[in-house]
Amino acid sequence: MEIIIATGNRHKLIELQDILGSHTLLLPEDIGIDFDFEETGESFLTNSKGKAFDLFNRINRPVIADDSGLSVHALNGEPGIYSARYGSTGGKELEARARNLYLLDKLEGKDDLSAEFICCMTLVMDTNRFFIVQESLKGEITRTFAGINGFGYDPIFYLPEYGKTVAELAEEEKNKISHRGKAGYRIARLLEEI
Repeated sequence: MEIIIATGNRHKLIELQDILGSHTLLLPEDIGIDFDFEETGESFLTNSKGKAFDLFNRINRPVIADDSGLSVHALNGEPGIYSARYGSTGGKELEARARNLYLLDKLEGKDDLSAEFICCMTLVMDTNRFFIVQESLKGEITRTFAGINGFGYDPIFYLPEYGKTVAELAEEEKNKISHRGKAGYRIARLLEEI
């Protein structure tokens, strides 16, 4: 099945393609659609569902959308739904490393470094036929960068049971345990049943 992923982020498409390998995944730009959804919801669920239906209503084809981010307990859930825009000012987004440094600065003097990645994923097959899953990956923030795989907060998100950051995991290993990977596998099982 051909499925359009409601994002401009090719990293997300690559991660999902590994999980949904039997399906052809495309970005909106691959089919000539300029897609830029403004995430104004107050939850991962609202943003994921809004993004999915916005694109579906434009193309009337199967769509997958996700909204994901990092929730740090000592910061009352920040950056949360603002993970990609965290620390941005005047409409200018920080690069990933600068966002990570901004987060580490906000954690200065905090003892509780527990955190989790959260991913809410929506699959829309038709206006009245859609599926939503939400998954998480628990870990903690490390004050030193490690690893070159992944993107975003992966180099400072430490998994004690693995003794590594997410950025130190091989792609296949990451896809099995990550928030997006777990949500993607649930969507893959749903697609098998459809």
